[in-house]
Amino acid sequence: MASSTLKPGVPVTLQELEPSSEMFKQGASLRVTGILHSYDVDSAVAVIQDGSAKLKVDTQHLRDISFRCSSTYQFIGELLIQQNSDAILQARVGRNVDGLDLNLYQQSLIIRRQHEAKLLSSRRA
Repeated sequence: MASSTLKPGVPVTLQELEPSSEMFKQGASLRVTGILHSYDVDSAVAVIQDGSAKLKVDTQHLRDISFRCSSTYQFIGELLIQQNSDAILQARVGRNVDGLDLNLYQQSLIIRRQHEAKLLSSRRA
């Protein structure tokens, strides 16, 4: 029997999800945060935005979450890249994070990455 392991969602900013980015990979498990720009009830597709960057999020597998435009949401899921390089996140977890300071959150991601890089380099030495 094949075992499928669920990978943790790597925190990324929406600006980092461009075709030239190392994070922009088919099936990559990601954690994204943004402000809800729009939500289509029929297709269960949300569009979140951070600055000028936008990402579609397929929310069909989420339960007990209500969507309000201009609220802040965080999603964990797998990135699906279509032939025209459009991406959609297949969300498996979603939550409202209103009150989260997005600028401070992005700064914390930078510090986290610096710390992780430092740990990796110290283990190699």
